[in-house]
Amino acid sequence: MRPCLCLIPMLLSPLVAADRFPVPTLAPADLAGPPAQAEPFPSGLSSVTLKPGVDTAHPAADALVTIDFTVWLEDGKVMDTTAHADKPFTRPMDRLLPGMREALRLMTQGERRRVWLPAALAFNGAPNRPSGGLIVEMELLAFEPSPFVAPPDLAGPADDATLFPSGLAMRMLKAGKGTRKPGERSTVFVHYSGWTSDGRLFESTWKTAQTAQFRLDQVIRGWTEGIQRMVPGDKARFWVPQKMAYRGEAGKPAGMLVFDIELLDFVQ
Repeated sequence: MRPCLCLIPMLLSPLVAADRFPVPTLAPADLAGPPAQAEPFPSGLSSVTLKPGVDTAHPAADALVTIDFTVWLEDGKVMDTTAHADKPFTRPMDRLLPGMREALRLMTQGERRRVWLPAALAFNGAPNRPSGGLIVEMELLAFEPSPFVAPPDLAGPADDATLFPSGLAMRMLKAGKGTRKPGERSTVFVHYSGWTSDGRLFESTWKTAQTAQFRLDQVIRGWTEGIQRMVPGDKARFWVPQKMAYRGEAGKPAGMLVFDIELLDFVQ
């Protein structure tokens, strides 16, 4: 299956619109081809840095990236943009077009580039997709490790994890904002990945890029307790003992389970 750019800004992020660099929708003057100052690459990609980044680290090939972008067709029409979205766009790198992945690997957090993608690095002849090249302007807002790669501390809670009387353990990976926390009957919207203690990924919302929605009184006990300790934007790792997970139920993952959960939002 060819990589496909799923340009639907549906994945929420703790970044708010007021903090974001505006994304242009007017076509740039150099749509016809890269200007003289553009840097060419052997793949056929060309790019111009519009704003430098604030760090020296680059996203890994399997990173989860958060970006703002506008994509133009060669005739100047906007194909897609996050300019009118409430939140920026978050996806694993392997769900982006090859040319976007290549450019993002060169970028640092806060960097903004305009990139010219030849057809081979865009949709590469995929049916019902634009057949030519694309021009992409994007800003790398943030990146983090792959949501699919098993964390190193699957065998038991990390030293800096908090252990609760129930047996649940929790380690905060990323802090959100505010003080609002869901209640036991709240409907929550989350992204998550789950592993068995031997490193098997048994479920992840990142596979389909669809958020999960459920009531906290209708899930495993470890989730009911743990997610009530989070605010929107928090991302945490939970070690859930079997008695708070599936309790040996046939056909379900057995033993202690490890979940990385990001709370996007909730309603009471």
